[in-house]
Amino acid sequence: MENNTEKKSKQELINSAKKIVIKIGSSTLTSKDGKVDTEFLTNLRDQVKELIDMDKKVVIVSSGARMAGVSSINKWSRKEDINYKQALCAIGQVELMGEYRRIFLQENLHVAQILLTKDDLKDQKRNLNIRNTLFTLIDEGVIPVINENDTVSVEEIKIGDNDMLSAHVSVLWGADLDILLSDIDGIYDKNPHQFEDAVLFDDINDIVSFESKISIGEKGSFGTGGMQTKIDAAKKVTQYGCNLVITNGKHKDAIINIFKGTSNYTLVRGL
Repeated sequence: MENNTEKKSKQELINSAKKIVIKIGSSTLTSKDGKVDTEFLTNLRDQVKELIDMDKKVVIVSSGARMAGVSSINKWSRKEDINYKQALCAIGQVELMGEYRRIFLQENLHVAQILLTKDDLKDQKRNLNIRNTLFTLIDEGVIPVINENDTVSVEEIKIGDNDMLSAHVSVLWGADLDILLSDIDGIYDKNPHQFEDAVLFDDINDIVSFESKISIGEKGSFGTGGMQTKIDAAKKVTQYGCNLVITNGKHKDAIINIFKGTSNYTLVRGL
């Protein structure tokens, strides 16, 4: 386990974060049948409300459109043609945001949809417009829910994975903490699903030098990325001083328990 030589403890860094990006993957947000997991989304809402009550600001980066599309229309699930994939995302994004709106409104929390492509992030004028929209929404108490615009993205202009999208958003917004909800508790020396003796690293000071120490597994069946994309996201945000956390999103109160110090997770420190 990495030695911690920083002035601030792990818990102090977490608790001092004011601007928080929460990334939710498809496998976390959807149930086994591909439908939006309303129990998870309700728990997410309650945690976001608690963070806001703690005077923290929250942005959500959410996957799940394609899986929600398959579940909603109940066909095309085996279609690999790009047109069908994009059509499923178009259908599923409506379903996804409908559930976000319905569940968050139960606690009088308003959400807004932002869909981005790689070109949006590379263009300086669009970049500024995104920043202005983000700051306006958050200043007015509205929670942005961001996803890649999969209905127009082809390979050449895809961001690639929402781990990286959350990293881009964190840098763009100047976030203090980027939380990646995964299907494991954090970064291990090897795949914990395959090896019982896998060791969790809970505090990493330098992700670049650390990367060579671990064995990267394959991507998940529902997601577009695995541990490598999380490592890449950590390398991006930490160079801007943003801390990154990886934890198991399937655990109830996974986010709040990070701030309470009662859950397992990996913290990657900003440089």
